[in-house]
Amino acid sequence: MDGQYRKDIHPGQEVAIILKKDQRSGKLTYGIVKDLLTSAAYHSRGIKVRLTDGQVGRVAEIDVVDPDGE
Repeated sequence: MDGQYRKDIHPGQEVAIILKKDQRSGKLTYGIVKDLLTSAAYHSRGIKVRLTDGQVGRVAEIDVVDPDGE
C-alpha cells in the first residue's frame, strides 16, 4: 500500500519512507512513524512523516517489514 492518504498512516506504524536526499535513487528508509507532518488528506508524492529516530521523508509503503531486521 502506498502512503498517499493521511487516513492510512498512524503514529506507531511501521513504514518505508523516501528521504529528500534519496528522491533521485528511490532508496527506502524503514522506521516507525512518530509524527505526521502533512496536514492535507492526500498528497500525490506521499504523506510527509517524522520517524521515531528523527528522520523526515515521504511515505512510500505502509506496514512493511524492514529487510535488515532493525
